[in-house]
Amino acid sequence: MSTVQYTEDNIKSLDWKEHIRLRPGMYIGKLGDGSSQDDGIYILLKEVIDNSIDEYVMGHGKSIDIHIENGRVRIRDYGRGIPLGKVVECVSRINTGGKYDSKASKKSVGLNGVGTKAVNALSSYFKVQSFRDGETKIAEFQKGEIITDAKLAKTTEPNGTLIEFQADDSIFRHYKFRSEYVENQLWNYAYLNAGLKINFNGKTLVSKNGLLDLLERKTNVENLLYPIIHLTGEDIEVALSHSTQYGEEYYSFVNGQNTTQGGTHLSAFREAIVKTLREFYNKNFDSRDVQTSIVGAISIKVEEPVFESQTKTKLGSMNMAPENAPSIRSFVMDFLKTNLDNYLHKNKETADAILRKIQQSERERKEIADIKKIANQRAKKANIHNKKLRDCRVHLTDGKKSEDEHKLASTIFITEGDSASGSLTKARNVMTQAVFSLRGKPLNCYGMTKKVVYQNEELNLLQHALDIEDGIENLRYNRVVIATDADVDGMHIRLLLLTFFLQFFPDLVKHGHLFILDTPLFRVRDKQRTYYCYSEQEKQEAIQKLKGKAEITRFKGLGEISPNEFEDFIGENIRLEPVILSDKTRIEDLLSYYMGKNTPERQNFIIDNLKIELDQVPQETEVIELEAVPEAEV
Repeated sequence: MSTVQYTEDNIKSLDWKEHIRLRPGMYIGKLGDGSSQDDGIYILLKEVIDNSIDEYVMGHGKSIDIHIENGRVRIRDYGRGIPLGKVVECVSRINTGGKYDSKASKKSVGLNGVGTKAVNALSSYFKVQSFRDGETKIAEFQKGEIITDAKLAKTTEPNGTLIEFQADDSIFRHYKFRSEYVENQLWNYAYLNAGLKINFNGKTLVSKNGLLDLLERKTNVENLLYPIIHLTGEDIEVALSHSTQYGEEYYSFVNGQNTTQGGTHLSAFREAIVKTLREFYNKNFDSRDVQTSIVGAISIKVEEPVFESQTKTKLGSMNMAPENAPSIRSFVMDFLKTNLDNYLHKNKETADAILRKIQQSERERKEIADIKKIANQRAKKANIHNKKLRDCRVHLTDGKKSEDEHKLASTIFITEGDSASGSLTKARNVMTQAVFSLRGKPLNCYGMTKKVVYQNEELNLLQHALDIEDGIENLRYNRVVIATDADVDGMHIRLLLLTFFLQFFPDLVKHGHLFILDTPLFRVRDKQRTYYCYSEQEKQEAIQKLKGKAEITRFKGLGEISPNEFEDFIGENIRLEPVILSDKTRIEDLLSYYMGKNTPERQNFIIDNLKIELDQVPQETEVIELEAVPEAEV
């Protein structure tokens, strides 16, 4: 039996940048390519902006300029500027910063002294420039290694800090910033800092009414059952209403940080609403009937908040400062109990509308109770005797990930037909990738009530596979991927599935869990090289690269792609298009146009949006010959 030697040579010390680059998940969560709103490149952006926001909160500077182009980010604030003698240390020395003294920054997000250092270490180029009292200091880095340490120079620029960086594409592979995600991130900063002007790529984002503006922008006001209730107090602000949509929708913040996974404050908010309404109406309502269709937002400010992860997306249990102050839960509960109760006493029309909504939810819940029970029993049987779901072994939700588990984000592919699901099943990673096989086209459920979900076997089994019957809190997969053929039938199935999710589970889409799988349309190869092409243009480029005989295969369906080939398309090189709803998107209008009684328009949409015109699709593999093309012309 061989013995492994354990000596001094086995002990290694990493400097700050090496450790960050070796274990980036510890600092920014998952890496990703920008297709998910919690991917690492958005965390890099946040870490820099947080410092600028903290300056504004402390009364320094009224605007922030942000420009992103071709992956290069430029952020300029007009705060006090980093002290010139500490510019290099502040972006390259761990545990160095100006926020450890609570007097200087009592309710700041960036307290750990790591943020901009992580951005520096994970960027192929990083520049920091401070403007302070007529002088400026510049330092530049590559992957955390300093390359320029300029001397102090005179300047006429106003005080503030400029950060410029380009994320390292050897770490963030094939990444790109999606403007929808960036704008959503920046709007949240604007809502939580009334009066702050954020200039982003030529647009100005500014809010006057905080969370009231947030809910008005995030929801279709016409679908709200009563005017938004907006309550503010010292270190707390809330807004809420009921809408006509299914599910609950919340936005929560701590010290300006968007806590996408909620935490103590959000749990207390939901609990407080139920308790306050029960007491106001003197009725012991089922909490589900109260919470159904709520849209709400809460923002609190606390000293030295305790988060459950480095990326600060979930607030832990803690007391308010100073010592002996109430817990976060008590603080939120007491505020709602007093202020929401007072509001309802003063606004009878709103109180009556809330009561009607609760009673309606109660009637609907009781109406489908028996149907639901039978459907649940059928779903359990199907899980035992049916092979519709080829499950994976690891199920994780975003709020339960450790550093290494970020690499195991689970995915479920929803596909149609035995051949496609068979190829996917054979090619998948059994640890983290599941496959759900549809039988034929799903029901067009536009305009129907949730009762139809339990009556339709396919839809019922799908919601059980995802475990979203009672909302997305128990969602079993991080990514829900629609995988259909790139033809008219495939596009139709895609629209039907989108309708199902938008109609009954809109929060699944709004929280960035729904994606479309991008699969190659062509294989272009010769005896030495093979190219998989996702468009007609890529096909032509591949033909030119081969210069001679080229065998071109058009994949007419997912089932025609072999498992060996599929393994690459759903592995490291997977291409996913996120389903993104902008703040201005009205779900009702969207579904009405694409799934309502306007068949010609819908048919034209499907045909016009295919990746390739139908008359261009070769029916079989073809071989063409090209004259050799000089490399320069290619």
